[in-house]
Amino acid sequence: MAAAVVALRALERLCRVALFLSQLYVLSGRGSLSLEHSHPQAQLAKVAIVPTSTHIPVSKVSDFNSSEATATPSYMTQCPSNGLCSRLPPGCMDCETNCSCIYGKTAVFECKARSQVHCVDEKNNRPETFTINMTCQLCWQLPPSDYVCSNPTNCKTVSCPRERYSANCTVRDHIHCLGNRTFPKMLYCNWTGGYKWSTALALSITLGGFGADRFYLGQWREGLGKLFSFGGLGIWTLIDVLLIGVGYVGPADGSLYI
Repeated sequence: MAAAVVALRALERLCRVALFLSQLYVLSGRGSLSLEHSHPQAQLAKVAIVPTSTHIPVSKVSDFNSSEATATPSYMTQCPSNGLCSRLPPGCMDCETNCSCIYGKTAVFECKARSQVHCVDEKNNRPETFTINMTCQLCWQLPPSDYVCSNPTNCKTVSCPRERYSANCTVRDHIHCLGNRTFPKMLYCNWTGGYKWSTALALSITLGGFGADRFYLGQWREGLGKLFSFGGLGIWTLIDVLLIGVGYVGPADGSLYI
């Protein structure tokens, strides 16, 4: 009996020693419970930091999206506000293609205003779609009065045969048409440099023997030739009067008379 009591006491002491060692191990910071019990402030700091780090990019993204949504498109400068939808410029609307239209005939096209463009109908309502009447033809098939083209600077207007140049043309804002509103086109050289036909003819008749007409047109080599030959003894002068009179001789830069 005494031996059993001694064994129980020894076991109790052993358990106390084990419990003491386990508590010492936990308090030393090596145990898995140290972050939960011995460092509560570190846990609170982590909890406070996480929402802050995730909140900043969310606000930046929302501000970026809002700035994109409020950006004004470039076409808004030519779009009237709260005007009739049917009278909007072509750049302010998107229309569906009418495949059944006949070339040269007036057809009905269904359109809708572009983003951020506000318009009304005859009843002062804002419709989602509206219709317009348009001639069924491509933009490059319009008459020359309906588009504006770039002017040349290096082609000869007085030549045989007449020279052409490649121009970039743009349809006027109030004209409706099908296809691209900017297109290339081959046109005749028809630009002017400010030379007057009447002035050139008058100089050829009065002072042609001294080459005044050729100097006026920018042809200084021919002018010097007429000056030192006294108009080719009058023969060159008479020929130039005829050539300038019929428009065969023009400015040296290749432009047209005004």
